[in-house]
Amino acid sequence: MGAVLVTGATGFIGSRLIRRLSVAHDVIALSRGEAAEIGSYVRGSFTSHSALQALNGYRIDSVVHLASEIGGCSEEAGLSVNVLGTRTLLRYLFDRGCRHFVLASSIAAVGCLSERFLPRELPIGDDHVCDAIDPYGLSKALMEELAFYFCRQSPDLEIAIFRIGSVLSEDFARVDDTSQTDETLLDATPLPFCAGGAVASQDVVEALALAVDCHLGAGARRMNLVAPTARTLLPTLEALNYSLGQRASMLDTAYYRADGHETASLYAIDRLSDAYGFRPSIDVRTMSTTLAVSSRTEREDR
Repeated sequence: MGAVLVTGATGFIGSRLIRRLSVAHDVIALSRGEAAEIGSYVRGSFTSHSALQALNGYRIDSVVHLASEIGGCSEEAGLSVNVLGTRTLLRYLFDRGCRHFVLASSIAAVGCLSERFLPRELPIGDDHVCDAIDPYGLSKALMEELAFYFCRQSPDLEIAIFRIGSVLSEDFARVDDTSQTDETLLDATPLPFCAGGAVASQDVVEALALAVDCHLGAGARRMNLVAPTARTLLPTLEALNYSLGQRASMLDTAYYRADGHETASLYAIDRLSDAYGFRPSIDVRTMSTTLAVSSRTEREDR
């Protein structure tokens, strides 16, 4: 049995994922930073073909690619690292027989890092086109296209692409009636389509680990990874109206008027649920665990 390679291993999600995976897998950590308490560790950048040669002695069955330039990066950095760097990593491992990849994309791929952004549909679907005007969102969308390109080349390749929402740490303050100035709240941020797709770090780790264990078959699959609820104590539609003002009238918000959808996220997550039988369990409205978990068990440095 081969190992699982994790890039960005010393990052916020990477370090937590390695602890989760190490229970049942041999894990190889790839990172530019120092890694502690990891069985197999390779120091280097995934963007460097020469650095990747250090992996030649390992049999790698699955890869979780978390390392990335982060939001606010330059156009040059976003394209050279997130796009061309990811191509270097995928090509190296693909040519050595690895056929199972899990890629961390971002909801920024739709364009939500711009105050001007309005989605083409609500809830925002897994395949919403890239309307990004920022380099980071563009780079993540192009990275996704790389995955589909590789899958078109090889009929036996499986790639799970997660558009991860705005990640909240496990010790994030609970929402209460006095915390409405918190800009992670849908009704208190200039970027409502970021706050409307928040997700707890525990759920991100669980979904990534599940994708390593569950093989869905050949092909590339793109899935939103956000909490079922929006991060606001107000009903989602009321919070959206408050945040967008008159621009809210340009959107079809009927979904949030239907029974059972009053507090729903701005992003659809049915594809994630259908593929893995998993729905994020942490209610980001209160950061409390309220939903049943049906699974089995960043932003990162590059």
